[in-house]
Amino acid sequence: MRRSLVLTDESARHPFLANLPPHVRLGIQPVPVRPDRAISKEDLRGFFGAYIACLVAVLIFIT
Repeated sequence: MRRSLVLTDESARHPFLANLPPHVRLGIQPVPVRPDRAISKEDLRGFFGAYIACLVAVLIFIT
Protein backbone atom coordinates (compact mmCIF):
# COMPACT_ATOMS: atom_id res chain seq x y z
CA MET A 1 0.00 0.00 0.00
CA ARG A 2 1.37 3.36 -0.99
CA ARG A 3 1.06 6.27 1.43
CA SER A 4 1.78 9.91 0.87
CA LEU A 5 4.35 11.66 3.04
CA VAL A 6 1.79 14.09 4.41
CA LEU A 7 -0.99 12.11 6.07
CA THR A 8 -3.46 14.95 6.62
CA ASP A 9 -4.75 17.88 4.63
CA GLU A 10 -5.85 20.94 6.57
CA SER A 11 -7.95 22.28 3.72
CA ALA A 12 -10.28 19.28 3.99
CA ARG A 13 -12.07 20.83 7.04
CA HIS A 14 -13.01 17.46 8.51
CA PRO A 15 -10.81 14.84 10.22
CA PHE A 16 -12.17 11.99 8.10
CA LEU A 17 -11.71 13.87 4.83
CA ALA A 18 -8.22 14.98 5.88
CA ASN A 19 -7.09 11.35 6.10
CA LEU A 20 -8.34 10.46 2.61
CA PRO A 21 -5.88 10.44 -0.28
CA PRO A 22 -6.09 13.45 -2.60
CA HIS A 23 -7.38 11.47 -5.59
CA VAL A 24 -10.36 10.24 -3.54
CA ARG A 25 -11.19 13.69 -2.16
CA LEU A 26 -11.40 15.24 -5.63
CA GLY A 27 -14.66 13.46 -6.40
CA ILE A 28 -16.44 14.84 -3.31
CA GLN A 29 -18.66 17.81 -4.09
CA PRO A 30 -20.46 19.70 -1.30
CA VAL A 31 -24.23 19.55 -1.50
CA PRO A 32 -25.56 23.02 -2.28
CA VAL A 33 -28.18 24.41 0.04
CA ARG A 34 -31.29 25.39 -1.84
CA PRO A 35 -32.81 28.57 -0.40
CA ASP A 36 -36.05 28.00 -2.32
CA ARG A 37 -36.99 25.03 -0.12
CA ALA A 38 -39.85 26.15 2.05
CA ILE A 39 -41.94 24.23 4.54
CA SER A 40 -45.13 23.17 2.83
CA LYS A 41 -48.54 22.50 4.31
CA GLU A 42 -47.99 18.80 3.70
CA ASP A 43 -44.74 18.87 5.71
CA LEU A 44 -46.50 20.50 8.66
CA ARG A 45 -49.39 18.04 8.46
CA GLY A 46 -46.96 15.10 8.51
CA PHE A 47 -44.96 16.53 11.42
CA PHE A 48 -47.98 17.25 13.58
CA GLY A 49 -49.56 13.92 12.69
CA ALA A 50 -46.47 12.07 13.87
CA TYR A 51 -46.23 14.29 16.98
CA ILE A 52 -49.85 13.65 17.97
CA ALA A 53 -49.51 9.90 17.27
CA CYS A 54 -46.43 9.67 19.51
CA LEU A 55 -48.08 11.77 22.20
CA VAL A 56 -51.15 9.52 22.21
CA ALA A 57 -48.97 6.39 22.30
CA VAL A 58 -47.00 7.71 25.29
CA LEU A 59 -50.16 8.75 27.13
CA ILE A 60 -51.69 5.30 26.56
CA PHE A 61 -48.48 3.65 27.78
CA ILE A 62 -48.37 5.82 30.94
CA THR A 63 -52.00 5.24 31.93
